[in-house]
Amino acid sequence: MLKFTYVKMSLVDSILNIFLGDKGKKDIKEVSPIVDLILKCEDEIKDISNDDLRSITASFKSEIEELKKPFNSEIDGIKEIINNSDNIEENENNYKKIEKWEQAYLDKLDEYLNSILPKAFAVVKETTKRFTENTEIIVKANDNDEKLSTSRSYVTLKKENSIWSNSWDAAGKSIIWDMIHYDVQLIGGIALHNGKIAEMQTGEGKTLVATLPVYLNALSGNGVHVITVNDYLAKRDCAWMAPIFEFHGLSVDCIDHYKPHSQERKNAYLSDITYGTNNEFGFDYLRDNMAHKNEDRVQRQHSYAIVDEVDSVLIDDARTPLIISGPIPQGGNHEFNELKPKISSLVQIQRQLVTKILSESKKLYQDGNIEEGSFKLLQSFRGLPKNKALIKFLSEDGVKQSLLKTENFYMQDNNREMPKVDADLYFTIDEKNNQIELTDKGIEHLSSDVNDTNFFVLPDISIEIANVEKKGLEIEKEAEEKEKLYAEFSEKSERIHTLNQLLKAYTLFEKDVEYVVMDNKVKIVDEQTGRIMDGRRYSDGLHQAIEAKENVKIEDATQTFATITLQNYFRMYRKLSGMTGTAVTEAGEFLNIYDLDVMVIPTNKPIVRDDRNDLIYKTKREKYNAVISNVIDLTQKGRPVLIGTTSVEISELLSRMLTRQNVKHNVLNAKLHKKEADVVAEAGKAGIVTIATNMAGRGTDIKISDEIKDNGGLAIIGTERHDSRRVDRQLRGRAGRQGDPGSSQFYVSLEDNLMRLFGSERVSKMMDKMGHKEGEVIQHSMMTKTIERAQKKVEENNFGIRKRLLEYDDVMNLQRTVIYKRRKNALDFNRLKVDIANMIYETVDSIFSNSKENNDFKSFEFDLIRYFSVTSPISKDDFEKGDEIKCIEKTYQLVLEYYEKKNKENATKVFPIVKNVYENPQNKFERIVVPFTDGKKTMNIVTNLKDAYESDGKELINDFEKNISLAIIDDSWKTHLRKMDELKQAVQLAVHEQKDPLVIYKFEAKELFFSMIDQLNKDILTFLFKGSLPSQNPNEIREDRQTRRREKYNTSKEEVLNSDELANRNRQVGSNVSSNQSVVETVVRETRKIGRNERVKIKNIQSGETKELKFKQAEPLLQTGNWNIIEN
Repeated sequence: MLKFTYVKMSLVDSILNIFLGDKGKKDIKEVSPIVDLILKCEDEIKDISNDDLRSITASFKSEIEELKKPFNSEIDGIKEIINNSDNIEENENNYKKIEKWEQAYLDKLDEYLNSILPKAFAVVKETTKRFTENTEIIVKANDNDEKLSTSRSYVTLKKENSIWSNSWDAAGKSIIWDMIHYDVQLIGGIALHNGKIAEMQTGEGKTLVATLPVYLNALSGNGVHVITVNDYLAKRDCAWMAPIFEFHGLSVDCIDHYKPHSQERKNAYLSDITYGTNNEFGFDYLRDNMAHKNEDRVQRQHSYAIVDEVDSVLIDDARTPLIISGPIPQGGNHEFNELKPKISSLVQIQRQLVTKILSESKKLYQDGNIEEGSFKLLQSFRGLPKNKALIKFLSEDGVKQSLLKTENFYMQDNNREMPKVDADLYFTIDEKNNQIELTDKGIEHLSSDVNDTNFFVLPDISIEIANVEKKGLEIEKEAEEKEKLYAEFSEKSERIHTLNQLLKAYTLFEKDVEYVVMDNKVKIVDEQTGRIMDGRRYSDGLHQAIEAKENVKIEDATQTFATITLQNYFRMYRKLSGMTGTAVTEAGEFLNIYDLDVMVIPTNKPIVRDDRNDLIYKTKREKYNAVISNVIDLTQKGRPVLIGTTSVEISELLSRMLTRQNVKHNVLNAKLHKKEADVVAEAGKAGIVTIATNMAGRGTDIKISDEIKDNGGLAIIGTERHDSRRVDRQLRGRAGRQGDPGSSQFYVSLEDNLMRLFGSERVSKMMDKMGHKEGEVIQHSMMTKTIERAQKKVEENNFGIRKRLLEYDDVMNLQRTVIYKRRKNALDFNRLKVDIANMIYETVDSIFSNSKENNDFKSFEFDLIRYFSVTSPISKDDFEKGDEIKCIEKTYQLVLEYYEKKNKENATKVFPIVKNVYENPQNKFERIVVPFTDGKKTMNIVTNLKDAYESDGKELINDFEKNISLAIIDDSWKTHLRKMDELKQAVQLAVHEQKDPLVIYKFEAKELFFSMIDQLNKDILTFLFKGSLPSQNPNEIREDRQTRRREKYNTSKEEVLNSDELANRNRQVGSNVSSNQSVVETVVRETRKIGRNERVKIKNIQSGETKELKFKQAEPLLQTGNWNIIEN
């Protein structure tokens, strides 16, 4: 009978698990019989020899080969038919048959893998047991052993045997294998094989769990991809787990060891098991879809992937696009430098104005005029919400509450009264919605030296066009006037966009927080880990605005050549699974977007960690002082301490504070992966203090000794609540591994970003009511719940953002799929011929339909000559009265026959030239460049000289079709990507017309894509039909020595910021602003709950009047913000 222990949850998690708990039990009940079968198989094979254990894997592979034979036989037969057939329509149907047979084989393979799962898992577990119990494993040497012995230190040959050691190097660290799967890990392995997310707590061995489904699915030879969040983990896990797989003849490699496009990386993908980072897998997919030869492609099919830290990859990083780009020609014209002095001046004037208004507000408060003072306070808050003096004033009793009350008043009726507040300001900042808007006063100031009051005002284009139409001008003159209006509108749009980006750069983005300036370049800093993200740029001109602000060179804008988000990359896998310690809080999103179910895996031992209620202070200063005091107390008790922070800056602040108190400590962040292992190894020792960003704690397993366990185990201290509950859970999970004792305590202040923007209103009101004094703290489960509710608000908001962004990207993904399939087909000349035939039919259909709509036979004739160089096979009478389908079919057959005839003639014409070059003994060419022209432009076609010669010129014609198709597809796709970016920006204005931008985007994108495909077909066909050699001179042909342009491409992970993401960054900026300020030393106290009928004494903060009455009677007065409890 299997016994499992479930993870101890917080109260909120417990409430959720009223539902999820039942699901969890059901999940375990479903897989328990399979676990029993695995244990039974394990018992059956425990006494067999090492050679017999290895032979089981060989038999699995042999059975899969037998399973594959009938399917391969059918597919090979169809391919033979295709190669010997010139019937385009028949070939197209045969390609569809191949796809069906391939799918049928994969379905049958799934059934087989499910049937052998118990025995396969037992084999892996028995292998780990033998590596644990023996320093050496001796087996009869085979070819694989001989090959590995030359490159693997843990495999040696001795006569006819090979000796496998149980110790090896894993990413620079020597390890001795000592892990055997627990029963609960078998459950995790089953979940992963079934395409689910396995949530496993820290110390439960996720890396070991993955060996089970990885081995099983790698048996097919289709390739298993294990994805990690960074290259250190990819290389470490590959080296760590490889011997277990290699012992059974499976090949293992890591793509991050090799350069892109290299043969070594291609070989890594050909391995049975391939480790790598999410970014590199994504970029290789994009590079493959820019390749000009099949040999340049490195990836195989996307069969099965396991994503480690799946919440980080598929939630946090999922919406960030991977981009391959290059500079836009003549893209160096910017208005940033011209507008920068104006914006700098405007921000400075606003800062002075806000300082003055805040001073007036303070005076009015002191005089007891709360209403006027709150109005002025709201003005200063709308002007510069991150002003240090403002944040300091807001921490005083009753001030924050008064501000919120005033803000709610002016925001009612859709902000109807808000213009009164904004009238004196030059621009306003809506911090929560991250909107920056110029006021009339600001526009007037900016326009003062340009003699045009409308210089920064966008005209209503529809009204202006209507005015032009009313003039009754001649058609040519009217068109000219409209064109002028559109040009002016475009110019002003660009100017206003530049202005807004500069305002954001000056007010929302802080140097050394969001970005740093290094080597005269602006580089983005990852706020979570502190890592500098080279090559990553903010989109939409924001990066250029920051460059202008910092007086560094404004880099040229870039053009996207290929792009995909990680969301859509990972959805391409036939089977996807993941593992993490924190997935339940995002279970709805995983199911909704990726169709991934989350399965909570029981822990091997009960969790006894003490998760305490949050300690809430009023200011950050008091909070950090309390943290340091607690750390000193814990270290004196001999307990190791892990301090979790939300940013590198806070880590450095706490490090300085600990240094002043002479407390030895280590700082861990994601900048130094190599040092991470050493820091983590020290982190579990007595009295050791480790500071880490919450995200840097991912993948770290802190082990403690029995002595530490007796002292209370590892102590976790969180210095701030993160926006996401799962990040806090990730930090808590560092303690309490495998039944170890431990504790977790979060410290919170009302100045923290989460509290300040989402959760402090209620807490602030309560603290003011209770009259908290300096030096006191709140700790109560109710307060912890309030904070978690604030986190949930943020999570729900972020899910909505990601879901909506995915809907935008889904449109692009459908288009990308079509284009990349066309591109892939172009690399196979048989498939390309089918595509060309389809292009001919679609273009004939388009030409006929357009001409028929206008009943214009002359246009039909003209277009046939224009695109295909053929005359119409149907008469005018047939065109006007005949059956449309028959007319299109007749025209299509004529055009196709003409094209096939022309290709044969071209092959005949080029062969003598190819023959002359090939037979010339002075030419030692392998690949040659042959120029072709359509009469307007010339394109160079690269082909293999020997193949062209041996095929009588046919190979050159095939390469001509391929090269032309690829060149025009790539060019059209790049242009289309730019238009789609512009469309995405343009449709956002639909909000002002009470329309949904997404609906408009989908419709316009569809029309744009169909138009692009139609033009793409025509461009390809025009060149193919008219293309020929410009001359018969063999000297025109030269050797292909050009380096691929791909070496000039830039790969980047662009930071796409929508309003909510920017708001999140603003909160992080606010954190650093407030952490460096001189704050009011007001501290709150811990207090008991006041009964509703209990008598209290309250005081009016304006008049000083005091009253004594029941708390339920005092409550309405306290809620006005003008009264405080002074005694109870």
